[in-house]
Amino acid sequence: MIGQGRDDLMADINVTPFVDVMLVLLIIFMVTAPMMVQGVSVSLPEVKTGTLPTDEENLVLVIKADGGIFINDFAVTLQQLQPKLQAILEGRSSRDVFLRADKRVPYGTVVRVMSEAKAAGIDKLGMVTLPPPDENGPGGNENGTS
Repeated sequence: MIGQGRDDLMADINVTPFVDVMLVLLIIFMVTAPMMVQGVSVSLPEVKTGTLPTDEENLVLVIKADGGIFINDFAVTLQQLQPKLQAILEGRSSRDVFLRADKRVPYGTVVRVMSEAKAAGIDKLGMVTLPPPDENGPGGNENGTS
């Protein structure tokens, strides 16, 4: 006979408060995650190209309009670029790098950065651009000029 005269302990765990807290945290992270995206702002040239692959986190070289060079979000000088890239690439399976250069950066600066990247052992160097505005969309008119 169950429960007659014995002090049995209940061994069930109530998970309802745990699930409630997890759902609240999930909602908070879903709302705040888009606000935490940071980067270096550059004005990219506009050309028609395909999209970037997103298999793993990409290594991105950024050249700002003032000539500042960044590896992802970390500032480096042109002299530091090759050793830093070599150190970063030692632990990576992919030796692909993307280059985001402001359209106002002199061509010679872009070529020097590309040369340092190749000297560091980069296999593929992709150029990041913006798609051109649609003919009748924002930024363009009927004959494709703005």
